[in-house]
Amino acid sequence: MSETTHDRVAGVTPPPSPDDRLSPAELAAKYGLSVSGARPSLPQYVRQLWERRFFILAFSRAKLTAQYSKAKLGQLWQVATPLLNALVFFFIFGLLLGGRGGMKNDEYIPFLVTGVFLFTFTQQSVMSGVRAISGNLGLVRALHFPRASLPISFALQQLQQLLYSMIVLLVVLLGFGHFPTWAWLLIVPTLALQLVFNAGICLTMARLGSKTPDLAQLMPFIMRTWMYASGVMFPLDYMLRKRAGAPEWVVNLAEANPISVYMQIMRYALVDGPHHTALPGHVWGLAVGWAVLFGIGGFIFFWKAEERYGRG
Repeated sequence: MSETTHDRVAGVTPPPSPDDRLSPAELAAKYGLSVSGARPSLPQYVRQLWERRFFILAFSRAKLTAQYSKAKLGQLWQVATPLLNALVFFFIFGLLLGGRGGMKNDEYIPFLVTGVFLFTFTQQSVMSGVRAISGNLGLVRALHFPRASLPISFALQQLQQLLYSMIVLLVVLLGFGHFPTWAWLLIVPTLALQLVFNAGICLTMARLGSKTPDLAQLMPFIMRTWMYASGVMFPLDYMLRKRAGAPEWVVNLAEANPISVYMQIMRYALVDGPHHTALPGHVWGLAVGWAVLFGIGGFIFFWKAEERYGRG
């Protein structure tokens, strides 16, 4: 029996300890204790993510491989799905509704396929982000790691899927007489900026989806509206200004939305034709601005709730 326990049994009050006057916070500071699962500072958080960069890459590759593992065609669906969407849009907007804006097939089809592939890149990043935390609760609750690893890995997964699709896009371009030029070098900065934008919006949706799982049911309707407002299947200027008679500010607003901006640059780089001979000077500013706004803003927005993911 210890001396303190013996004194209590004997009715002797032990002398007061210096720690009795300290608050819990002061006691924790004195003995170097910290709250379990507390949010690290922003620089520490970035450092932790960098230390886990190999996990992020491996996780994104594993998700990409498993995505179509139960389908007989396997990874072919990575390019077959957006191609089938492009075929449907060509039939409806290119043939039935006359939404090609005066473009011939050799210009309109590459225009359409480029738009579908780039929009799918962002669309799937958003949809994956909504479920990034809520769909991986077992992993979140079992292991300690920066939770931003999950939505970032999903954005990288979609980039890898897009790169496979770009091979098909290359075949389409060459098949319709659009051969490589120096402008094709714009593919790299365009995809880099869109990746940063996608990662930011993926992080934003991951935080929102972690507390509101029903958001996953709502997002397909939002993304469909976004698709029509971005000119994926038709030139915005032609459809809004000439066909719908929309005021100038509506056309400018639609052309300034992020997906429309990245599609404008990519189409200018890849598609030869009278409708893609010039690129507005403000487009690059918008492309960088959207990437910085959502990339940094989405990251900070997600980080602020780091200690709450997987709880409750």
